[in-house]
Amino acid sequence: MRMETFVLNEERQVTLTAYLQEVGGEYRTVTRRPGILILPGGGYSFCSDREADPVAFPFLKAGYDAFILRYSVKEAAKWPQPLKDYDQTMEFMLAHAKEWHLLPDKIAVIGFSAGGHLAGAAATMADHRPAAAILGYPVLNEDVKGCLDSAPSVIPYVDEKTCPCFIFATRTDTVVPIQNTIDMAAALNRSGISFETHIYAFGPHGFSTADHSVQNRNTIIADRVKNWVEDSISWLRDMLGDFGDGGMTKPVCKPHVTDDGEAWLSLDCTVSRLFGNPEAKKILAPVIAQMKEKIEPFAPELTFEAMMQILGNMKLRDLLSEREIAVADFDRLDEQLGKVPNI
Repeated sequence: MRMETFVLNEERQVTLTAYLQEVGGEYRTVTRRPGILILPGGGYSFCSDREADPVAFPFLKAGYDAFILRYSVKEAAKWPQPLKDYDQTMEFMLAHAKEWHLLPDKIAVIGFSAGGHLAGAAATMADHRPAAAILGYPVLNEDVKGCLDSAPSVIPYVDEKTCPCFIFATRTDTVVPIQNTIDMAAALNRSGISFETHIYAFGPHGFSTADHSVQNRNTIIADRVKNWVEDSISWLRDMLGDFGDGGMTKPVCKPHVTDDGEAWLSLDCTVSRLFGNPEAKKILAPVIAQMKEKIEPFAPELTFEAMMQILGNMKLRDLLSEREIAVADFDRLDEQLGKVPNI
């Protein structure tokens, strides 16, 4: 592994520290790596060292290349300068992706506190959106005015283009109210974005990885808080895929809860969306026959069509699995549906 620090703006002291791991050789089938861009907190007054290198190390262990952005702070932080720093950094990383053996579509961002605000802004309004965002005790609503008056609330910018998010915080945070996490989760839910949220029972603000090396042993903090590290890495595997034979495996979880907003149909569209498409119903005819046999006995007073209206918001994949309806080849059926425009 090699470490390099790049000065992106000398006047504003904006730097990018890159931890780049080897590929090939003893790593055998690893030819390219995903990346994690770390945005430390510090109230837009400084960039915390406790939320920089200590955060990079577990992601390096998980196989990611890690990058630490020390963005504009203090007087230089007038919005949207920090967001411009982020976009400049992404452009720099993408320009070096081939040289660094970095997967350009597998770059996630993680931010803490005010850095969590910047990560949230990257997820919702940046020119170069990350593939996923991890937000640690983030300030995301109008509370951000307390540390940077010119910065906007992230919440109104959440839409269907927002990347998947992993959010963690503690209920007793007295610096950034837990309402920030609740508001963000609600906004993601309204837009149908995949997300995972952990609100731990108690703990202070700014706990970083919650290890004793960065968190005072006498601090009153739930033992479970440190689990966010492994949980977020596991979540990234679900969202971005894991290391496979010469590449990354197919993600387990999609960016959106359903595929109703995609250009082509799939098993991850809702029942109402698929059954409302004549071409899809032709493809699904054998499956529908099985569904009638399995589902009608549960509510004989209802017609099959009435039952499908009740279950219309379920993804077809989930309904087939829940009712244990055998489909010989889910992938083949999904491929057939994928050739039908979503109209």
